[in-house]
Amino acid sequence: MTQLVKRNRLKLQASRQLFSLLFVVVLTLLSFLTTACAPSQARTAEQRTFRDISLDFLGEYQLPKTKFKDTPVGGLSALTYDRQRNKFYALSDDRSQFAPARFYTLGLSVKRTDKGEIGLEKVDVEDVTFLTDENGKNYAQGSIDPEGIALSPRKTVFISSEGVPSKGIAPFIREFDLKTGQQQQSLVIPERYLPNEDTKEEQPPRGIQDNLGFEALTLELGSLAAGSGDPFRLFTATESALLQDKLPGKSQESARLRLMHYLIGPISRPMVVAEHLYLLDPTPDGAIDNGLTELVTVDTGGHFLTLERTYGTLGANAKIYQMAMSAATDISTIETLKGDISRINPVKKKLVLDLSQLGIYLDNLEGMELGPRLPDGSQSLVLVSDDNFSDTQVTLFLLFRLKGLG
Repeated sequence: MTQLVKRNRLKLQASRQLFSLLFVVVLTLLSFLTTACAPSQARTAEQRTFRDISLDFLGEYQLPKTKFKDTPVGGLSALTYDRQRNKFYALSDDRSQFAPARFYTLGLSVKRTDKGEIGLEKVDVEDVTFLTDENGKNYAQGSIDPEGIALSPRKTVFISSEGVPSKGIAPFIREFDLKTGQQQQSLVIPERYLPNEDTKEEQPPRGIQDNLGFEALTLELGSLAAGSGDPFRLFTATESALLQDKLPGKSQESARLRLMHYLIGPISRPMVVAEHLYLLDPTPDGAIDNGLTELVTVDTGGHFLTLERTYGTLGANAKIYQMAMSAATDISTIETLKGDISRINPVKKKLVLDLSQLGIYLDNLEGMELGPRLPDGSQSLVLVSDDNFSDTQVTLFLLFRLKGLG
């Protein structure tokens, strides 16, 4: 019996030792798993909202003052990229004053040195396309204020006219044939963007401010890869607040802009499906004014790049932000944004790059677009400045590498 008891005790001890060992192993494994999962579980709200993207400045090119087919090449206010042709289309904001309203076809040459450095070698003007109305006639002088352009999947471009109500120039968004430049259709603009028609009765001011209308225009990323009969989305925004949304002149709060989202279908008329609040950065000290000059979609998940431009006595500057549209409130039924907006979720934005940190001369930057893949396979981003047809300003192209899009 004694030997049997001893054997049982030894077995019990061995079992306890094995159990203790397994217990330690399990605790260690759980501790490892908990530690490994901690960063994922601890993701901040910002990390969940924004993509991890950044910009590397690669170089610049200043387009010489030139003429092309009897038109002065200037006032370049917007860019759109044709991936199939590897060409850019650059919209001039000429109000048919120096030549009929138009956009140019540009070829950008990217160079790679022996050391592997990538830069912008040259920009060539290759063609010009004049915009015409539905009857095929050029736009009369002072009847159009072109500022935004976006290439569509059906071999057309959408172009926005910013609008100058005091001079009778109405804001619009219209579709034009890419090859001929003839107008195809005009999108319905909600009345809140238009001035009051009845000037006899006293009414609160309404609509866009002079020269502060539809400056930014973009189509959803991937729409060009879709068939010409597939629906796609178009986004536009005002450069500054509408008159009914404008805050008092001494206000230190951000200007309250409106961003519109259109659905463009093959059969039904284009329609506004949502509208969101965009808070512009306050005008910095020394600047005369600032505004939102461009939007660029970077994915199909509601992420954009936005370009905010300032100018004043100290020169020009610009900042590029990442914008996330998810969870933003639809404000299309809100008549004015002057009051309390604490219950409105604006689109969220995060600074990507303050261009003043580049240490280069900056001009009136208004156009921005995703360009071709660079020689190293990364995604390019191109900016252009509007020289305002001035001898003291320049048409400047800036080339960046956009990292984080995969």
